[in-house]
Amino acid sequence: MTSVVATNQTILVVGGGIAGMTAALEAAETGKQVVLVEKNPYLGGRTVQLYRYFPKMCHPSCGLEINLRRLKANPRIQVLTMAEVTGITGDKGNYSVTVKLAPRYVNESCTACGECNKAATSEVADAFNYNLGKVKAAYLPANMAYPQRYVIDGSVVGTAEGEAIKAACKYGAVDLDMKEEVVTLNAGAIVWATGWQPYDAAKITPYRYGEFKNVITNVEFERLADPHGPTGGKIVRPSDGKEAKNVAFIQCAGSRDENHLRHCSRFCCMASLKQTRYVQEAYGDEGKSTVYYIDIRAIDRFEDFYQEVKANPNVSFVKSKVARISEDTNGDPRLWGVNTEGYVRYSEPHDLVVLAVGMEPSVKNVAIPAEVMGDSSGFVMADPSNAGIFGAGCATNALDVNRAVQSATAAALRAIQVVNQVARAEA
Repeated sequence: MTSVVATNQTILVVGGGIAGMTAALEAAETGKQVVLVEKNPYLGGRTVQLYRYFPKMCHPSCGLEINLRRLKANPRIQVLTMAEVTGITGDKGNYSVTVKLAPRYVNESCTACGECNKAATSEVADAFNYNLGKVKAAYLPANMAYPQRYVIDGSVVGTAEGEAIKAACKYGAVDLDMKEEVVTLNAGAIVWATGWQPYDAAKITPYRYGEFKNVITNVEFERLADPHGPTGGKIVRPSDGKEAKNVAFIQCAGSRDENHLRHCSRFCCMASLKQTRYVQEAYGDEGKSTVYYIDIRAIDRFEDFYQEVKANPNVSFVKSKVARISEDTNGDPRLWGVNTEGYVRYSEPHDLVVLAVGMEPSVKNVAIPAEVMGDSSGFVMADPSNAGIFGAGCATNALDVNRAVQSATAAALRAIQVVNQVARAEA
């Protein structure tokens, strides 16, 4: 059974992405006890799935490595992975929280030696790479995964393959008898940092995502460009493996649209500008990118990055909301619409189309097991009537990494104030 030590002076952080990790670290480093709950088998959230940050084009391992080092060194943080909050009762300073723990089938004795992976024969969808490929049923979720422990997919439990995987482990780390657990813990304050998810591009019917294989999303393209991704960093078409040297980026795919997402997700423009660099790096001057946009929102320090991309002769900008996508007989997706600068109709084929889908909260406010306020998009808002639960990061708004970290620091400070009040009241 999983043991969790928590009191009404404990801060519970729900979500182990960059915002959740930041909030947990900021609180713990002031001396507070923290329980960090994450539904995935690893910490890092969407950030660890990025290939590079904009505008410096550095790898996420930079910031994440520092945070992981801080987290490992801090005994005040208890981390629960493959865990989901299912119930919250009580009030500010005295919450009772129910957490469901899914079985990992691997215990703390795991050394990440990889012998279980060698013994596995079946494959499952690779969730880390947005299901663009497959992984063996015994897998390490990511290179930088924390905890650095393998996961056994439940499909092999009770099978000969499962027994072979167990026998291959020299450390007794594979435990196929693990069951789902439910634990209840106390907390004085809660930081809700469940992050974001990409909008479902299949809902944008004119773009035929899911039907045309060579129409993908920006988060999928990010994994294609990563040398640790499903193609080893080769930017190729999913349909036939052809090199994608002529790439179209469609901005506001579902965003700023009353039929889909009302809000601007803020990061999409910069993400696409960054991804044009990937095309250039992969294919040199043969790599061509076309950005179809309503307007480019690159503010503050990002404006210089935008101007650099705009000056690149291998990157074109078409001011247009693409009307629809068709597919040529050779598999090329063809974009149809009107360039509003001159009102010229176009019908342009490309090797690959990347939809810059926006972000929406992974857990909308109506699905949070507590009474919290939310805006029309489901992002968490400050709620005076429940003043012990604080949103952080992309649970509160569409934010880039920098602003998500700032938001998380603010939420941690508010949570610290609550548990300090509890401590003073009990003194």
